[in-house]
Amino acid sequence: MKSNLSALLFSISIIVVSIVLAHALINRNKAQQTLTVTGLGKADFTSDLIVWTGSFSKTHTRLQQAYAGLAADKKIVADYLGKKGITPASIVFQAIDITRDSKPKYAANGNYIGSEFTGYTLSQKIKVESKAVEKIEKVSRAIGDLLDKGVKFYSEPPRYYYTKLGDLKIKMIAAATENGRLRAEKIAQNANAKVGKLVSARMGVFQVTGQNTDESYSWAGTRNTSSKKKTASITVKLKYRID
Repeated sequence: MKSNLSALLFSISIIVVSIVLAHALINRNKAQQTLTVTGLGKADFTSDLIVWTGSFSKTHTRLQQAYAGLAADKKIVADYLGKKGITPASIVFQAIDITRDSKPKYAANGNYIGSEFTGYTLSQKIKVESKAVEKIEKVSRAIGDLLDKGVKFYSEPPRYYYTKLGDLKIKMIAAATENGRLRAEKIAQNANAKVGKLVSARMGVFQVTGQNTDESYSWAGTRNTSSKKKTASITVKLKYRID
């Protein structure tokens, strides 16, 4: 009698353990039913901030004369920009750079015998930062006017930025998430399944490229500054449960 009871209890235990293991296996398999998709968010925008840099220089055998000449050129540049409607608050004149110039000297037989001092070259950089993008663009292209005034001015290509990029990025993440959800629903629909809860989300690299250019994406993220009109894009990798 006692042995029969023990056998019965053992059988019940086996059945209970089997049910528990089966339930765990079902849950485990169910947790593995997921779908991973990549959503894309893109937006075109026009830069609202321009940074233009340039430099001008003066050369003289006497340092004082070089300083005086550079100061005169600085006034010409400042007056010229003022007449073009660029406010002093937008202009930054940076520190003066001094270079001692020389040329090589050779003996009659062609052997190098040292260098000869030829003068001092003083140069000064200028930076203009403004939201008047089109106005600064026009000025940056008209450096010939300064050359006509005797100023040895070198202009660098303007750089373009967007001051609301942070807000745009948030909107693009939302758009990428929605795009990924739609892709997941389409895939699930074709498989006669239903998209469940979001399991995980991972944001990709934020890219900013110039419109109508052949720029390629970078693993670290491209940040175009040479184009006024740009395209921003971001990807979001989403994993959903499939019910």
